[in-house]
Amino acid sequence: MFKKLLALCLAVMMVAGLCVGLAGCKKADDFKIGVILLHDELSTYDNNFINAVKEAQKALKLSDDQVIIRKNIPESNKCYETAKELVAEGCKVIFADSFGHETYMIKAAKEFKDVQFCHATGTKAHTEKLDNYHNAFASIYEGRFLAGIAAGLKLKEMMTADPSVVAHIGYVGAYPYAEVVSGYTSFYLGVKEIVPEVTMDVQFTGSWYDEIEEKNAAKALIAKGCVLISQHADSMGAPSACEEAKVPNVSYNGATLPACENTFIVASRIDWAPYVEYICRQTMDGKPIDTDWTGTLGTGSVKLTDVNTKAAAADTQKIIDEYKAKLDNGTIHVFDTKKFTVEGKELTTYLADVDDMGDYKGETEVIKDGYFHESEYRSAPYFDINIDGITKLN
Repeated sequence: MFKKLLALCLAVMMVAGLCVGLAGCKKADDFKIGVILLHDELSTYDNNFINAVKEAQKALKLSDDQVIIRKNIPESNKCYETAKELVAEGCKVIFADSFGHETYMIKAAKEFKDVQFCHATGTKAHTEKLDNYHNAFASIYEGRFLAGIAAGLKLKEMMTADPSVVAHIGYVGAYPYAEVVSGYTSFYLGVKEIVPEVTMDVQFTGSWYDEIEEKNAAKALIAKGCVLISQHADSMGAPSACEEAKVPNVSYNGATLPACENTFIVASRIDWAPYVEYICRQTMDGKPIDTDWTGTLGTGSVKLTDVNTKAAAADTQKIIDEYKAKLDNGTIHVFDTKKFTVEGKELTTYLADVDDMGDYKGETEVIKDGYFHESEYRSAPYFDINIDGITKLN
């Protein structure tokens, strides 16, 4: 009788402990996640997040009313107001996807201390030191580098077929932020791995999503003689300009193959599903969320789309896989300081503005062991160096 009573007590204690672990929920289905998006499905960037949330929802077996998505939320106090509404609707964790949302997410985190606030691309979690505010990103520079390998193979093929083709490529960027600089530099270094003499022009649009400006920027680069275009911007503007001009294109955040079957080569993207699943599980289990979380090739957070064999060079996938294996085992590094120069010289030291205190001054040494250690001292990129071979047009 005593053994049966003891077993019953232990069972009750285990159930009680589980309920306490579910972020204070009485049951698992009390859990809700709120998601704040800058745009909607028309943006390749935001659509990538929407797909990730749906994938995580399926993995976690969450019902539709446990996942609340708010779209077209600007980088203004509207973000804070939306976060407040999501708290009122019972969300235990709230995730925002745009850099400019950070100030307002921090404001909400300070007010609602029982709710976890997670922010993609932000820089301030490690200096704010709030238990309920977290930043996340991924080593997408590795994905950009691999996409650059694919672009370099295409460029080499074009130059072999027609000796008059000049190794000059273009890049459409949103803003001259470190995130964009890190991305286009890693892409360029991937191309340079295959075609050492390559040069690249970068045209900024001043917006994360402006289809007209992005298309005009791509057209301007093509007019300047750029024979291949990539981008860090969120619309179909640049890819569609490339398709019209029959210029090869490397996209971002998803395949543009349906609309650009003749020019799309490959795209890199961050798969946010592992992170969304992680923050939900941690919150439900009452466990802490990393202050800065960096997804990698190993976590499945950095991915490339399938190679479009109609546009890509022969053996592109095979060679991408070879370089990916080297990145995975650490035998190569994207920002190897022997692979680029700054004003004709190799970098041996660099203080990066990792803490982002608003003074734009570097305080953290990031070059060690012969390479720039990107996204290791905080999740968001801080590579902001202008290397030789890349020209910013505006």
